[in-house]
This record gives sequence, structure tokens and C-alpha cells, in this order.
Amino acid sequence: MTQITKLAQTVSERAKADPSESWTAKLIAKGPEKCAEKFGEEAVEAIIAAVKNNREELICESADVLFHLLVMLEARGVTLAEVEAELARREGTSGIAEKAAR
Repeated sequence: MTQITKLAQTVSERAKADPSESWTAKLIAKGPEKCAEKFGEEAVEAIIAAVKNNREELICESADVLFHLLVMLEARGVTLAEVEAELARREGTSGIAEKAAR
């Protein structure tokens, strides 16, 4: 099991916890829009770290991005398995061809 799969399971479990005891549950309780906003904030922080060429900060912010992506997906009832299935469907297709097919 990959680390991201473990994290997705943890997010799913903690989403059902008491919001006063779990950051994940607290975010989920605020609604999908707040989860999306938090994901966006973390993505911007990762972008800034990349632009600044700050490797350590980029690693940390990327971990935050992945976590908050999983929380956002959980808030909308989308599983990591569904995202992985979409990635598998796209495998072997060039990015240019994939975009043209949309």
C-alpha cells in the first residue's frame, strides 16, 4: 500500500470523527467549498516555493497539497481509486492528444 493510499484511508476515517478532535473532520464540517479553498491556498504556497526554488519548502507544501486534495475529494465523495482509474485510463496517451479529446 502506498503512502498516499494510507493517507486517503486516514482522511476517510477521520472525516467521520468529532470536528473538535480532528483537523480533517473540522474541514469537512465546514463544507466542500472550504475544503476547496484550503486546497487552493496550499497549491499557491507550493507554487511560491517552486518559483523561489526552495526545495525543502516545496516538499513540505506538496505534502500539504496532497493532504488537502484528499480532504477536498472526500468532501465531494470522490475516492482516490476513482482518480487512479482516470489516470490509468489516460496512461499511454500523450498530453496533447488527451487535451484534444476533451
